[in-house]
Amino acid sequence: MTTPRVHRTHHGTTPHGGTVHGSTPHGSTPHGTRTTPARRAAAGLVATAGLLALTACSAVGGGAADDPTDGGGTVTLVTHESFALSDGLLEQFEEESGLRVEVVQQADAGALVNQLVLTKDAPLGDLVFGIDNAFASRALDEGVVVPAEPTAPAAEDAAAYAVPGDDTGALTAVDLGDVCLNVDTAWFAQRGVPEPTTLESLLDPAYRDLVVVPDPVTSSPGLAFLLATVGAFGEDGWVDYWAGLRDNGLQVADGWSEAYYTDFTAGGGEGPRPVVLSYASSPPFTVPDGGDAPTTRALLDTCFRQVEYAGVLAGAANPEGAAALLDFLLSDDVQADIPGSMYMYPVSSAVELPQEWAAWAPLADDPFEVAPADVTAHREQWLATWSDTVIG
Repeated sequence: MTTPRVHRTHHGTTPHGGTVHGSTPHGSTPHGTRTTPARRAAAGLVATAGLLALTACSAVGGGAADDPTDGGGTVTLVTHESFALSDGLLEQFEEESGLRVEVVQQADAGALVNQLVLTKDAPLGDLVFGIDNAFASRALDEGVVVPAEPTAPAAEDAAAYAVPGDDTGALTAVDLGDVCLNVDTAWFAQRGVPEPTTLESLLDPAYRDLVVVPDPVTSSPGLAFLLATVGAFGEDGWVDYWAGLRDNGLQVADGWSEAYYTDFTAGGGEGPRPVVLSYASSPPFTVPDGGDAPTTRALLDTCFRQVEYAGVLAGAANPEGAAALLDFLLSDDVQADIPGSMYMYPVSSAVELPQEWAAWAPLADDPFEVAPADVTAHREQWLATWSDTVIG
Protein backbone atom coordinates (compact mmCIF):
# COMPACT_ATOMS: atom_id res chain seq x y z
CA MET A 1 0.00 0.00 0.00
CA THR A 2 1.39 3.42 -0.94
CA THR A 3 1.54 6.05 1.81
CA PRO A 4 -0.60 9.07 0.83
CA ARG A 5 1.43 12.15 -0.02
CA VAL A 6 0.64 15.35 1.77
CA HIS A 7 -0.34 18.37 -0.34
CA ARG A 8 2.33 21.07 -0.40
CA THR A 9 1.95 24.71 -1.36
CA HIS A 10 4.80 27.02 -2.33
CA HIS A 11 3.61 30.54 -3.01
CA GLY A 12 6.86 32.38 -2.54
CA THR A 13 5.56 34.93 -0.06
CA THR A 14 6.99 35.65 3.34
CA PRO A 15 6.20 32.84 5.76
CA HIS A 16 4.22 33.81 8.77
CA GLY A 17 6.04 33.13 11.82
CA GLY A 18 5.86 34.26 11.22
CA THR A 19 4.75 35.61 15.62
CA VAL A 20 7.17 33.11 16.66
CA HIS A 21 4.36 35.32 16.46
CA GLY A 22 6.56 35.58 10.54
CA SER A 23 5.96 39.03 11.33
CA THR A 24 2.40 39.52 12.23
CA PRO A 25 0.14 36.96 13.68
CA HIS A 26 -2.20 37.92 10.97
CA GLY A 27 0.00 39.48 8.44
CA SER A 28 -1.20 42.51 6.58
CA THR A 29 -4.46 43.30 4.78
CA PRO A 30 -7.47 42.23 6.88
CA HIS A 31 -5.35 41.84 9.99
CA GLY A 32 -3.54 45.11 9.72
CA THR A 33 0.04 45.83 8.77
CA ARG A 34 2.92 45.06 11.07
CA THR A 35 6.62 45.23 10.45
CA THR A 36 6.29 42.62 7.71
CA PRO A 37 3.40 40.48 6.52
CA ALA A 38 3.87 37.43 8.70
CA ARG A 39 4.25 36.56 12.35
CA ARG A 40 6.79 34.57 14.34
CA ALA A 41 8.52 32.79 11.49
CA ALA A 42 9.35 35.04 8.62
CA ALA A 43 12.46 32.97 8.31
CA GLY A 44 13.03 29.29 9.04
CA LEU A 45 13.20 28.06 12.60
CA VAL A 46 16.01 25.63 12.00
CA ALA A 47 19.33 26.98 13.28
CA THR A 48 21.77 27.82 10.54
CA ALA A 49 25.44 27.00 10.79
CA GLY A 50 26.64 30.46 9.88
CA LEU A 51 25.97 33.84 11.38
CA LEU A 52 22.55 35.17 10.41
CA ALA A 53 22.53 38.62 8.89
CA LEU A 54 20.65 41.38 10.61
CA THR A 55 17.30 41.93 8.97
CA ALA A 56 17.10 45.51 10.14
CA CYS A 57 18.91 48.07 12.24
CA SER A 58 17.25 51.42 12.67
CA ALA A 59 17.14 54.28 15.09
CA VAL A 60 13.63 55.11 16.24
CA GLY A 61 12.86 58.62 17.34
CA GLY A 62 13.86 62.07 16.34
CA GLY A 63 14.93 65.49 17.43
CA ALA A 64 17.53 65.88 20.15
CA ALA A 65 17.30 62.18 20.99
CA ASP A 66 19.06 61.43 17.69
CA ASP A 67 22.31 62.60 19.33
CA PRO A 68 23.46 59.70 21.51
CA THR A 69 25.60 62.07 23.57
CA ASP A 70 22.51 64.06 24.57
CA GLY A 71 20.58 62.86 27.64
CA GLY A 72 21.01 59.30 28.88
CA GLY A 73 22.74 57.82 25.86
CA THR A 74 21.56 54.97 23.63
CA VAL A 75 19.73 51.75 24.51
CA THR A 76 19.50 49.05 21.85
CA LEU A 77 16.49 46.74 21.62
CA VAL A 78 17.05 43.44 19.84
CA THR A 79 13.78 41.93 18.68
CA HIS A 80 11.96 40.05 15.91
CA GLU A 81 10.49 41.71 12.85
CA SER A 82 7.00 41.54 14.32
CA PHE A 83 7.83 44.24 16.83
CA ALA A 84 5.69 47.32 16.32
CA LEU A 85 4.24 50.07 18.47
CA SER A 86 1.91 52.93 17.62
CA ASP A 87 3.51 56.13 16.36
CA GLY A 88 4.78 58.26 19.18
CA LEU A 89 5.16 55.65 21.91
CA LEU A 90 8.90 55.09 21.58
CA GLU A 91 9.40 58.80 21.10
CA GLN A 92 7.49 59.36 24.34
CA PHE A 93 9.83 56.98 26.14
CA GLU A 94 12.86 58.75 24.65
CA GLU A 95 11.59 62.14 25.75
CA GLU A 96 10.81 61.00 29.29
CA SER A 97 13.95 58.92 29.81
CA GLY A 98 16.51 60.95 27.90
CA LEU A 99 17.54 57.76 26.11
CA ARG A 100 17.77 57.20 22.39
CA VAL A 101 16.29 53.85 21.30
CA GLU A 102 17.81 51.82 18.51
CA VAL A 103 16.00 48.72 17.24
CA VAL A 104 17.81 45.72 15.77
CA GLN A 105 15.39 43.20 14.23
CA GLN A 106 15.77 39.51 13.47
CA ALA A 107 13.30 37.40 11.47
CA ASP A 108 11.51 35.48 14.22
CA ALA A 109 11.91 33.99 17.69
CA GLY A 110 14.01 31.07 16.46
CA ALA A 111 16.39 33.24 14.44
CA LEU A 112 16.46 35.76 17.28
CA VAL A 113 17.62 33.27 19.91
CA ASN A 114 20.07 31.67 17.52
CA GLN A 115 21.64 35.06 16.81
CA LEU A 116 21.83 35.92 20.50
CA VAL A 117 23.66 32.68 21.20
CA LEU A 118 26.09 33.22 18.33
CA THR A 119 26.89 36.75 19.49
CA LYS A 120 26.68 36.39 23.28
CA ASP A 121 30.35 37.36 23.73
CA ALA A 122 29.68 40.57 21.81
CA PRO A 123 25.94 41.22 22.34
CA LEU A 124 23.94 42.98 19.67
CA GLY A 125 22.23 45.26 22.15
CA ASP A 126 21.00 45.82 25.67
CA LEU A 127 17.47 44.39 25.88
CA VAL A 128 15.89 41.55 23.93
CA PHE A 129 12.16 41.24 23.31
CA GLY A 130 10.46 38.37 21.50
CA ILE A 131 11.96 35.18 22.93
CA ASP A 132 8.97 32.86 23.15
CA ASN A 133 8.33 29.80 25.28
CA ALA A 134 9.46 27.46 22.49
CA PHE A 135 12.98 28.91 22.75
CA ALA A 136 13.08 30.36 26.28
CA SER A 137 14.92 27.44 27.88
CA ARG A 138 17.66 27.61 25.26
CA ALA A 139 18.17 31.32 25.93
CA LEU A 140 18.39 30.63 29.67
CA ASP A 141 20.69 27.63 29.28
CA GLU A 142 23.04 29.63 27.05
CA GLY A 143 23.18 32.51 29.53
CA VAL A 144 22.29 35.23 27.03
CA VAL A 145 20.07 37.09 29.52
CA VAL A 146 20.67 38.14 33.12
CA PRO A 147 18.29 38.67 36.05
CA ALA A 148 16.24 41.85 36.09
CA GLU A 149 13.88 43.42 38.59
CA PRO A 150 11.16 45.29 36.67
CA THR A 151 9.26 47.82 38.76
CA ALA A 152 6.27 48.48 36.48
CA PRO A 153 2.92 47.45 38.01
CA ALA A 154 2.45 44.81 35.28
CA ALA A 155 5.54 42.97 36.54
CA GLU A 156 3.33 41.17 39.05
CA ASP A 157 1.06 39.96 36.23
CA ALA A 158 4.10 38.97 34.18
CA ALA A 159 5.30 36.72 37.00
CA ALA A 160 2.34 34.42 36.37
CA TYR A 161 3.96 33.47 33.05
CA ALA A 162 7.49 32.92 34.36
CA VAL A 163 9.50 30.26 32.55
CA PRO A 164 9.70 27.15 34.73
CA GLY A 165 13.19 26.96 36.19
CA ASP A 166 13.92 30.68 35.70
CA ASP A 167 14.29 31.28 39.41
CA THR A 168 16.34 34.45 38.97
CA GLY A 169 13.86 36.26 36.72
CA ALA A 170 16.10 36.58 33.67
CA LEU A 171 13.09 36.58 31.35
CA THR A 172 9.98 38.71 31.88
CA ALA A 173 6.71 38.00 30.06
CA VAL A 174 5.39 40.93 28.00
CA ASP A 175 2.60 39.47 25.87
CA LEU A 176 0.92 36.20 24.91
CA GLY A 177 -1.32 34.65 22.28
CA ASP A 178 -3.03 31.38 21.43
CA VAL A 179 -2.22 29.57 18.19
CA CYS A 180 -5.40 27.73 17.22
CA LEU A 181 -7.20 26.25 14.26
CA ASN A 182 -9.67 28.69 12.69
CA VAL A 183 -12.72 27.75 10.63
CA ASP A 184 -14.66 29.56 7.93
CA THR A 185 -18.08 29.46 9.58
CA ALA A 186 -19.90 30.62 6.44
CA TRP A 187 -18.39 27.79 4.37
CA PHE A 188 -19.64 25.15 6.77
CA ALA A 189 -23.06 26.78 7.18
CA GLN A 190 -23.62 27.03 3.44
CA ARG A 191 -22.91 23.31 3.00
CA GLY A 192 -24.70 22.09 6.07
CA VAL A 193 -21.51 20.48 7.36
CA PRO A 194 -20.89 20.61 11.13
CA GLU A 195 -17.79 22.55 12.05
CA PRO A 196 -14.95 20.53 13.60
CA THR A 197 -14.39 21.32 17.26
CA THR A 198 -11.38 19.32 18.43
CA LEU A 199 -8.08 18.01 17.15
CA GLU A 200 -9.50 14.51 16.97
CA SER A 201 -12.46 15.59 14.84
CA LEU A 202 -10.10 16.55 12.00
CA LEU A 203 -9.43 12.85 11.44
CA ASP A 204 -13.08 12.32 10.46
CA PRO A 205 -13.45 11.59 6.70
CA ALA A 206 -16.05 14.40 6.64
CA TYR A 207 -13.09 16.83 6.84
CA ARG A 208 -10.93 15.20 4.20
CA ASP A 209 -9.00 17.76 2.11
CA LEU A 210 -10.30 20.66 4.23
CA VAL A 211 -7.31 21.47 6.47
CA VAL A 212 -4.20 23.56 5.78
CA VAL A 213 -1.40 24.28 8.26
CA PRO A 214 2.00 25.95 7.93
CA ASP A 215 5.12 23.81 8.03
CA PRO A 216 6.53 23.69 11.60
CA VAL A 217 10.06 23.62 10.19
CA THR A 218 9.65 27.01 8.51
CA SER A 219 6.85 28.64 10.52
CA SER A 220 6.60 29.64 14.15
CA PRO A 221 2.82 29.09 14.34
CA GLY A 222 3.40 25.77 12.61
CA LEU A 223 5.85 24.80 15.36
CA ALA A 224 3.32 25.90 17.98
CA PHE A 225 0.69 23.61 16.44
CA LEU A 226 3.15 20.71 16.42
CA LEU A 227 3.70 21.38 20.12
CA ALA A 228 -0.07 21.45 20.67
CA THR A 229 -0.29 17.93 19.30
CA VAL A 230 2.62 16.77 21.47
CA GLY A 231 0.83 18.26 24.47
CA ALA A 232 -2.48 16.71 23.46
CA PHE A 233 -1.38 13.19 22.51
CA GLY A 234 1.97 12.76 24.24
CA GLU A 235 5.14 11.15 22.98
CA ASP A 236 3.27 7.95 22.21
CA GLY A 237 0.47 9.49 20.18
CA TRP A 238 1.39 12.67 18.34
CA VAL A 239 3.11 10.94 15.41
CA ASP A 240 0.09 8.72 14.76
CA TYR A 241 -2.12 11.80 14.89
CA TRP A 242 -0.11 13.53 12.17
CA ALA A 243 -0.14 10.36 10.09
CA GLY A 244 -3.92 10.45 10.37
CA LEU A 245 -4.05 14.07 9.24
CA ARG A 246 -1.78 13.22 6.32
CA ASP A 247 -4.01 10.33 5.29
CA ASN A 248 -7.05 12.61 5.52
CA GLY A 249 -5.71 15.02 2.91
CA LEU A 250 -3.78 17.54 5.02
CA GLN A 251 -2.21 20.42 3.10
CA VAL A 252 1.06 21.93 4.35
CA ALA A 253 2.04 25.47 3.34
CA ASP A 254 5.52 26.93 3.70
CA GLY A 255 4.29 29.63 6.08
CA TRP A 256 1.34 31.22 7.80
CA SER A 257 0.66 33.85 5.15
CA GLU A 258 0.44 31.24 2.38
CA ALA A 259 -1.88 29.08 4.45
CA TYR A 260 -4.16 31.94 5.49
CA TYR A 261 -4.22 34.30 2.53
CA THR A 262 -3.92 31.81 -0.31
CA ASP A 263 -5.26 28.44 0.83
CA PHE A 264 -7.92 29.41 3.40
CA THR A 265 -11.42 29.97 2.03
CA ALA A 266 -11.89 33.09 4.20
CA GLY A 267 -8.43 34.56 3.71
CA GLY A 268 -9.22 36.70 0.68
CA GLY A 269 -7.49 34.47 -1.85
CA GLU A 270 -10.48 32.24 -2.60
CA GLY A 271 -8.59 29.20 -1.38
CA PRO A 272 -10.20 25.76 -1.15
CA ARG A 273 -9.61 24.93 2.53
CA PRO A 274 -12.02 26.11 5.26
CA VAL A 275 -9.85 25.05 8.23
CA VAL A 276 -6.55 26.86 8.78
CA LEU A 277 -4.02 27.30 11.55
CA SER A 278 -4.00 30.87 12.84
CA TYR A 279 -4.56 32.70 16.12
CA ALA A 280 -7.36 33.11 18.64
CA SER A 281 -7.13 36.83 17.86
CA SER A 282 -7.73 36.32 14.11
CA PRO A 283 -11.57 36.31 13.95
CA PRO A 284 -12.12 40.04 14.75
CA PHE A 285 -10.18 40.88 11.60
CA THR A 286 -12.70 38.99 9.44
CA VAL A 287 -15.68 41.20 10.21
CA PRO A 288 -16.78 42.35 6.73
CA ASP A 289 -17.36 46.00 5.91
CA GLY A 290 -20.80 46.87 7.18
CA GLY A 291 -20.99 43.62 9.14
CA ASP A 292 -21.29 43.12 12.85
CA ALA A 293 -19.73 39.68 13.35
CA PRO A 294 -16.69 37.74 12.08
CA THR A 295 -16.97 35.15 9.34
CA THR A 296 -14.47 32.89 11.10
CA ARG A 297 -14.10 31.28 14.50
CA ALA A 298 -11.13 30.01 16.48
CA LEU A 299 -11.39 26.46 17.81
CA LEU A 300 -10.35 27.07 21.40
CA ASP A 301 -9.91 23.36 22.16
CA THR A 302 -7.00 23.16 19.68
CA CYS A 303 -4.72 25.91 21.02
CA PHE A 304 -1.11 26.21 22.12
CA ARG A 305 -0.20 29.33 24.08
CA GLN A 306 2.79 31.40 22.99
CA VAL A 307 4.30 33.74 25.58
CA GLU A 308 6.84 36.37 24.55
CA TYR A 309 9.55 37.47 26.94
CA ALA A 310 12.01 40.30 27.32
CA GLY A 311 15.35 40.21 29.11
CA VAL A 312 18.46 42.28 29.75
CA LEU A 313 21.29 40.87 27.63
CA ALA A 314 24.41 39.59 29.35
CA GLY A 315 27.24 42.00 28.68
CA ALA A 316 24.88 44.83 27.74
CA ALA A 317 26.62 48.18 27.25
CA ASN A 318 23.71 49.97 28.91
CA PRO A 319 22.04 47.64 31.43
CA GLU A 320 20.38 50.56 33.24
CA GLY A 321 18.82 51.72 29.99
CA ALA A 322 17.74 48.15 29.29
CA ALA A 323 15.99 47.99 32.66
CA ALA A 324 14.19 51.26 31.93
CA LEU A 325 13.11 49.98 28.50
CA LEU A 326 11.84 46.75 30.07
CA ASP A 327 9.67 48.76 32.45
CA PHE A 328 8.43 50.73 29.46
CA LEU A 329 7.29 47.52 27.73
CA LEU A 330 5.31 46.70 30.87
CA SER A 331 3.80 50.18 31.14
CA ASP A 332 0.06 50.68 30.76
CA ASP A 333 0.59 52.65 27.54
CA VAL A 334 2.50 49.87 25.81
CA GLN A 335 0.42 47.06 27.25
CA ALA A 336 -2.76 48.73 25.99
CA ASP A 337 -1.14 49.19 22.57
CA ILE A 338 -0.07 45.57 22.09
CA PRO A 339 -3.38 44.18 20.74
CA GLY A 340 -3.62 46.80 18.02
CA SER A 341 0.07 46.91 17.10
CA MET A 342 1.29 43.35 17.60
CA TYR A 343 -1.99 41.40 17.69
CA MET A 344 -1.08 39.71 20.95
CA TYR A 345 -2.66 39.87 24.40
CA PRO A 346 -0.99 42.02 27.06
CA VAL A 347 0.15 40.38 30.29
CA SER A 348 -1.22 43.31 32.26
CA SER A 349 -4.59 42.82 33.92
CA ALA A 350 -4.99 46.58 34.31
CA VAL A 351 -5.59 47.44 30.65
CA GLU A 352 -8.78 46.82 28.70
CA LEU A 353 -8.83 44.75 25.54
CA PRO A 354 -10.38 46.25 22.41
CA GLN A 355 -14.14 45.71 22.41
CA GLU A 356 -14.01 43.36 19.42
CA TRP A 357 -11.36 41.23 21.12
CA ALA A 358 -13.48 40.89 24.23
CA ALA A 359 -16.39 39.77 22.04
CA TRP A 360 -14.68 37.54 19.47
CA ALA A 361 -11.10 36.79 20.52
CA PRO A 362 -11.11 35.09 23.92
CA LEU A 363 -8.08 33.15 25.02
CA ALA A 364 -8.45 29.39 25.44
CA ASP A 365 -9.42 28.25 28.93
CA ASP A 366 -7.13 25.23 28.82
CA PRO A 367 -4.50 25.45 26.04
CA PHE A 368 -2.17 22.53 25.44
CA GLU A 369 1.24 22.87 27.06
CA VAL A 370 4.73 21.45 26.65
CA ALA A 371 7.40 22.35 29.18
CA PRO A 372 9.96 24.76 27.66
CA ALA A 373 12.81 22.49 28.77
CA ASP A 374 11.20 19.57 26.91
CA VAL A 375 10.88 21.73 23.79
CA THR A 376 14.56 22.61 23.96
CA ALA A 377 15.56 18.98 24.49
CA HIS A 378 13.39 17.47 21.74
CA ARG A 379 12.53 20.22 19.23
CA GLU A 380 14.93 19.14 16.48
CA GLN A 381 14.02 15.47 16.94
CA TRP A 382 10.31 16.28 16.79
CA LEU A 383 10.75 18.35 13.65
CA ALA A 384 12.72 15.59 11.95
CA THR A 385 10.10 12.99 12.90
CA TRP A 386 7.31 15.28 11.69
CA SER A 387 9.03 15.76 8.34
CA ASP A 388 9.55 12.02 7.90
CA THR A 389 5.93 11.30 8.80
CA VAL A 390 4.09 14.05 6.95
CA ILE A 391 6.34 15.03 4.07
CA GLY A 392 8.21 11.77 3.60
